[in-house]
Parts: sequence; C-alpha cells; structure tokens
Amino acid sequence: MEPANHFTVLRRYWRLLVGCTLAALAVGWVLTPAGNTVDNAKWQCKVAITPVAGAADTVRADQVLSFASGSDVATAVAKQLAITDIPGLLARRTVAAVSTEMLVFTTTGPTQQSCADLAAAFATATVKGYSEESARSAGESIKRLEAQAATQQAQVDQLQQQFSRASAADQPKLQPKLTASLNALTSTLGEISKLQNYAQTDAIQQWGSIDAREAGGNLLTSPSRSMRLALAVGLGLSLGVVAALMLSRMDTRLRTRNGVEEAFNLPVIGEIPQLSRSRRRLREPLVVARPSDPAAEAYRSLRSTLLLTGPAALALPAAGAGRPERAEPAARRPAGEEGAVVLVAAARSQDGRTTTVANLAAALAETGLEVLVLDCDFRHPQAHAPFGLGGGPGMAELLSGEQLGEPDELIRPTGVPGVRLITGGNTTAYPAALVLRAGEVLRRARRYADLILIDTSPLLHANDAYDLVQHADAVLVTVRAGNVTPEQADRVSELLARTGVPVAGVALLGSLGPSGRRRRGGSRPGLPAALGRGRARPAAALPGAAAPALPGPGRAAPSRARRDEALERDAKPGDADPGEGQPREEKPGNADPRHADPRPDGAPMAALREGDER
Repeated sequence: MEPANHFTVLRRYWRLLVGCTLAALAVGWVLTPAGNTVDNAKWQCKVAITPVAGAADTVRADQVLSFASGSDVATAVAKQLAITDIPGLLARRTVAAVSTEMLVFTTTGPTQQSCADLAAAFATATVKGYSEESARSAGESIKRLEAQAATQQAQVDQLQQQFSRASAADQPKLQPKLTASLNALTSTLGEISKLQNYAQTDAIQQWGSIDAREAGGNLLTSPSRSMRLALAVGLGLSLGVVAALMLSRMDTRLRTRNGVEEAFNLPVIGEIPQLSRSRRRLREPLVVARPSDPAAEAYRSLRSTLLLTGPAALALPAAGAGRPERAEPAARRPAGEEGAVVLVAAARSQDGRTTTVANLAAALAETGLEVLVLDCDFRHPQAHAPFGLGGGPGMAELLSGEQLGEPDELIRPTGVPGVRLITGGNTTAYPAALVLRAGEVLRRARRYADLILIDTSPLLHANDAYDLVQHADAVLVTVRAGNVTPEQADRVSELLARTGVPVAGVALLGSLGPSGRRRRGGSRPGLPAALGRGRARPAAALPGAAAPALPGPGRAAPSRARRDEALERDAKPGDADPGEGQPREEKPGNADPRHADPRPDGAPMAALREGDER
C-alpha cells in the first residue's frame, strides 16, 4: 500500500483513532496519581557487609540477613533519618546475601545524597545492631562459662589437695584426673577470654565505600502526570493506527476506481467526490445550487462522458442543432423524435442513485436537452426530494389505472430549467405488478423529452430494475465508495450482462481523492463484448427496445460534431459558435486517444457503428 493510501485509510477510520486515543488518555488519567510525585528510583546505591577479621567462623551471612530484614533495623533507620513512612522506606531498599560471607544492601532515592544516606543508614544500623546483639549473646555465654569455670576450679583445687596428701604410691593414680581437670578449666577460661574479646569489637563491618549511580529513569517510570498522559496519547494513537490498517486489510468493500472497474468489469466514467453534510441537505441539485463546486464539475464530467462514449441512442443533438425550439416543452413530439431512456441503477440502497439522477438531469439540461425524470422506485420514492418538491400522483397512479393515460397529465416542472419530473406517487399496489406495465408508459414518455432518466429500486434488493432495464437504451450504474463488496458487484454485472442492455459505465460516488493510474483489462468471460469494454451496442439490437435515433423527417442525423459543439458552447459561453456543419478544431495537445473519433472525415456515425457491429 502506498503512503497516500495509508493516509486515506486513516482518514476513513478517524473515529477509531479518536476512540483509541481517548480510551488510552482515560486509562492514563486513572492510573496516574494526581500531581507530580517524586521519582524515588532515579538514583541507586549499593553497600556490602562482611564479618570482621577473625570473626568469619562465628558470623554467618544467613544470620546477618535474617537480622537485617527484621523490623529493628528499619525502625532504627527511620529514627536516624527522621522518616515516618516505614513501609515506603522498606520499598526503597532490598537486601540479599551474595555469598556465605557477604551481604549487599541496595537502596534507591530521588537524589544521590538521599540514596547514599539511606544506604549508609542501613549499613550502620545493621552493623551496630548485629554487634550489640552479638555482644549480648557473648555476655550470656561468658556468664555461663564463668560459672562452669568456677565449678572446674573447685574440682581442680580438691584434686590438688588430695594429691598433696596422698602417698608417693597413690599420687600416680590421681595425676590423670588432676591433669584433665586442669585442661578443662584452661579451655573454659580460653573460651571466656575469646568471648570477652569478641564482645568488645564489632562482629561485622561495612566493606568498601557506597556505590552510587544514576538509574536513568524513562517515560515508562516517570511519575509526572503530564508525561504519562502524553505517553498514553501516543500509545493510544499507535494502537488506533494499527487497528485501522488491520480493518482496512479485512474490509473488502469497493472504495477505489481500480477496485470498482475490476469488480464490475466496467469503466468508471465519473468520480464524484464526497459531499459534506451541508451540500447533502440542499433542496436543489448541487449543479444548480453551487455550479462551481468540484462535485458539480464532476457531474458535468459524468454527463460529457455519458454523451460522448455512451450508446448510439444517446447521440442527441443539442437544443437548436437540427430541430427548432419548442415553446411548450411538455408538448407531444411527432414520431421519429422519441427521446432516449437511461436507467440509473445501483446494487444497494444508499448508493447515491437518486442524487445522481437529479444532478445528472440538471447537467444535461445545461446543454439544452429537455430531460424527464421518472421515479420508478415504488418501494421508497424520493426523486422529488432533490428538486425541493413534495409528493403527489405519479407513476404509481399512472400504472395502477385500468387504462394507461398519457404521461403529460402527471409531468411536473421543477426549479431547474429543462428538467421535468413524474414522481413515484402514492404506492398502494404491489410494486412488481406496477413494473410489469411500465413498458408502454416508457414508450409514450419518450415523446415528451430528449432524454429520460429513470430512478428505480436497487438491483440486489428488488426485481423492479431488472424488469425495467429491458425498456431502456442504456444503463448507468452508481456505486458509493465503501458500500458494495466485490461479490455484490459481480452479481450486478452478471444480471446486467443477461439483459443485453448497453451499460454506459459506473459512477463512483464518495471518492476521497484521485484513484491513481487506471488499470486496463480484457472482458470478463461470459459477458458481451460491449459490456466488458464499457461500450454499448445499438439499442435496435435489443428485443422490445426503441430503435436508435435515425435521420428522418423533422430530425437531423445525430453526429459527434454537434454534441461536441454543444459541449464546447457550454464550457465556453463567450466563444463564438463555429456553425453547424463546420467541424470543430481539435488541439493536438489536448486530444484524448480514448475519445478520438476513428471515422474518416465525413463518415457518418451510423455507418461506423454498423461497421463495428459487423
């Protein structure tokens, strides 16, 4: 996916991005304490505790660890540093025995000095407390040994007296007892002396200096509420971007011109940009209300493409080019001047079908054509709404009567010059029964306008359009970006291919921007060649369809030059009319090879189309 397409996806899922960002912001607000607290883990200090020289045999690291982890040391440190929060103090220190003769304290603090002071306080409290505890234990042992030594001394004195009174023959017998007693007394006195020396000095000591280093806090450990909220916003936005890209991958709905052309196997002949809410609420077609709007220009481009590359029946002369102006537009036309019928169809509802009909009718009327709009959507008639008209009798009453009347009785003028309307009417009968009688009404309606636009029900929701399409000269398919899946598009293409009615192309509505380079592909197997290439066959080849306009009494032969002249006059109202029969001058740099006229100079359009058919 190109970078530009990524921005399009993010624009499409902007609500998801906002939701993820707000959710992350709410979670960050709840989990972050109010205000800016102190970072107690910014600095880290370590200090080691080992036995003093000569005390390694009597001091064990596990005993020191048990003492250092007790509450007596924490209480002494809190008292020394004047700290009342003992649980918070304990949370800032850890103690572990790294070997059998070494104990390590690790403390944290917001500053180097506070961290070092805490480590020194724990080391001092541990050394002092353990030494005092060892001295008390040694004192108790000394008292016990002194009592034992007194007993042993009395025994030695007694044996010495017996030895001095004994004869020379008995003294050798008393000598071993006296020696053993003296040895036991000497050992006890040695233990007492050793304990006295042990009690007078510290059992453990601090090993080396305090190792202090900056812990290097990051955004994840920052206690600042503003910093954490900013981090939460970034994380939420990142999560939203990932979710939007994943949803875009899973969403197969058609949104681009390339995707629409590939799915329908039809050319996109018009791309209408997405309309804002204010423009969608207009009570008249956008082409009339805001003529310079980009969407209005897009509808005019759709009109031009439809007339220039559409079926032969749409090759109509502009007003005043080949026939005189009519003072009464609703007057019935003589035979041979029947107008063409274009059915505007859609796969689903909300595809912009009715809006396209209204704006296309207004754009066609700008070229001087007389346009008649028929609302044949008997399930949800809304063709009158874009023209600011109300409901009333219309096609439903015309088709439900016992005898079909003339359409001119129900033709209503609109606020757009050159555009008239027959509303859908008050539908009470079964819609399918009304559509079955529409063929004769459409045949009669051809004599009241140059071009007839039919608004009907969606192809995939009702059978009405499928019954009406056989009476049309061409079909224009409307698709709203993101409203149709490739499977639905393929079904519509299949239905239209079976009817054999020429399909002018597809109008893509709601386009967010240029679709990029257009893909070219061949026709889909099983589709008529005209449908696959987006060019239509003459309507005369269709059973029951009206014959294409041919030269006859009161009507000039339709020609590309006349249509080009009408379109040029519409685009440049200040330029002089080159005159009928005088070819329009083409600029070499602006010629479009797709729309180039392949005829030799002077060859009629009818002859060319006949040659194409062969």
